[in-house]
Amino acid sequence: MTSSSSGVRYDGTLRGDGLRVAIACARFNDLVTERLLEGARDGLLRHGVDEASVSVIWVPGAFELPLVSLRAAQSGEYDAVIALGAVIRGETGHYEQVAGQCAAGLMRAQLDTGIPVVFGVLATDTLDQAMARAGGKAGNKGFEAALTGQLPKPAV
Repeated sequence: MTSSSSGVRYDGTLRGDGLRVAIACARFNDLVTERLLEGARDGLLRHGVDEASVSVIWVPGAFELPLVSLRAAQSGEYDAVIALGAVIRGETGHYEQVAGQCAAGLMRAQLDTGIPVVFGVLATDTLDQAMARAGGKAGNKGFEAALTGQLPKPAV
């Protein structure tokens, strides 16, 4: 924490020493989500989170991520929850409902608990786009989500 003329500023150190993290990961589109999970684990371990302090909770799909993330955040066992999934546009209209409700539910979970619930859910038009974001040309969004989960804890 630093003070400046514009107020108090909180800077994360990207050090996860002592953090306990739950990763909620959707099985649907597992070709993508397993890569996101690998990236998230790598990001956590590279930044000091003990492997024994990381729990992985599998759910059927992205639509189930908010409930499981909320329960993990409410448990008192975790300092952060990372939600990983992949919603890929198909021929039906369910894409908007699943992606939108997943995002809204994850936001609600963190607002209701005060525990960071990181949105690591890809919403893409094609499988190729999802693969590019799960370790391809666009990097690994699971790795990026792991860094987001290492938020500073401001004094209240």
